Amino acid sequence: MAEDKVLIFDTTLRDGEQSPGVALNAKDKLEIARALERLRVDIIEAGFPASSPGDLEAVSTIAKEVRGSVIAGLARAVPGDVDACWEAVRHAAEPRIHVFLSASDIHLMHQLVKNKEEVREMARTMVARAAKYCPNVEFSPMDATRADPNYVYQLVEECIDAGATTVNIPDTVGYAIPYDFEAFIRSILEKVSNIHRAVISVHCHNDLGLAVANSLAAIRAGARQVECTINGIGERAGNASLEEIVMALRTRKDLIGLTTSIDTTQLMRTSRLVSDLTGLAVQANKAIVGANAFRHQSGVHQHGILKLLETYEIIDARDVGLPRGGILVLNKNSGRHGIKARLAELGFELSEEELNRVFEAFKELADKKGEIDDRDLEALVADERRTFEELYHLDLLQVSCGNQQVPTATVRLVAPDGQTLEDTATGTGPVDATYKAINRLVGVPNTLTEFSIKSITEGIDALGEVTVRIESGEHTYMGRSGDTDIVVASAKALLNALNRLLSAQGRPESAATG
Repeated sequence: MAEDKVLIFDTTLRDGEQSPGVALNAKDKLEIARALERLRVDIIEAGFPASSPGDLEAVSTIAKEVRGSVIAGLARAVPGDVDACWEAVRHAAEPRIHVFLSASDIHLMHQLVKNKEEVREMARTMVARAAKYCPNVEFSPMDATRADPNYVYQLVEECIDAGATTVNIPDTVGYAIPYDFEAFIRSILEKVSNIHRAVISVHCHNDLGLAVANSLAAIRAGARQVECTINGIGERAGNASLEEIVMALRTRKDLIGLTTSIDTTQLMRTSRLVSDLTGLAVQANKAIVGANAFRHQSGVHQHGILKLLETYEIIDARDVGLPRGGILVLNKNSGRHGIKARLAELGFELSEEELNRVFEAFKELADKKGEIDDRDLEALVADERRTFEELYHLDLLQVSCGNQQVPTATVRLVAPDGQTLEDTATGTGPVDATYKAINRLVGVPNTLTEFSIKSITEGIDALGEVTVRIESGEHTYMGRSGDTDIVVASAKALLNALNRLLSAQGRPESAATG
């Protein structure tokens, strides 16, 4: 590996999928993996094969079909996990087995209930087992930033001797502070005698909002692999954001002096795809890929960028895959080829079938509100992707309400077996009545814990986007949908969440935490 290059290890499909409410199926995972390949990610952690037969199958499919990146699977330091991981990744052009085991006293005492020597033996043995399958083995001493540094040095040194070619230092609970984390990485380079035989990696969580800062500090200290996710999704407050790390290295190459292999023009489309398929919205003020990242409202700022973009923008929007030249307005007279071209400029690569569905939805929306801009188009694509191949489909919704009426909703759904189901319910409002009818028809116990509406565009005819979160058992599921009618959007958002719940039923919860 070149000394001036940082390897990008993407764990969106493993740690990112552990975000509360996310339930990706095999098709979703393969679509994201292909997008990561186009992004030119060096290593894709495709999943945790031992966690379920479905995950093993998904990782195996990705390993067979995605050839431009190293394909890694995660494994606990137990024989069954290592074997299952190899079974899943062995089809890859470049497979990797990623073995992890807790290192901190709090984890050893309360989670593993083992002493330090027992854990060292487990780590050595399982890394050696993985190395017999393939030469590309990574080892992670989990919760390393809260562990005894001397014990981490021992674990790392012995695992390199056992065959690890990458050693990853995880800040599993987001505990590190940049200057302290930098010193820790430097100490590993100084104290581990065989560290020259392995690449140092870091995996930072964002509990204190420092995941990207800690990752950059580690790079400064000598780490040459960074583990991150698209949009920074992941356990609790998430992981280090891939797009932020990559653009920081690119924008401040004068200071950092390092590069990546990432095709940054793919960042925006990959971000949108992950948001659409996971149901996790990207906050408007999110760096690099947020809706406001390249928008200017202040008159002073607008005046400046009209003269020279660099007055208030340190990144050219085209470098992350956005078209330059402002928002384009379309109407009902716009043709299919024009819509296809604009979607391509916005970073969407649609099949003919997907394009046909989006174009039909575009025409329907154009009849309702006249002018349609880029934000409407993005919402249409997201909604069509969410509703295609869903288990339950909204066929009819009719509501009546008012200050002198009892809110009433009639709902008709198309069930997975093709049958139509219909029910009428009353509630405290039209959305409440609609939700009662849908829940009776679907018949899956759940509790609505979050409901929010936002306007995608300006004006009274704007698309309204509804986001819901439901709980069923110990699991949380999110749903999103948009429509000019907010009651319809609300119904489709609940169905989106229920469809995710139904798709995920029977899947055991992952034991990995990074």
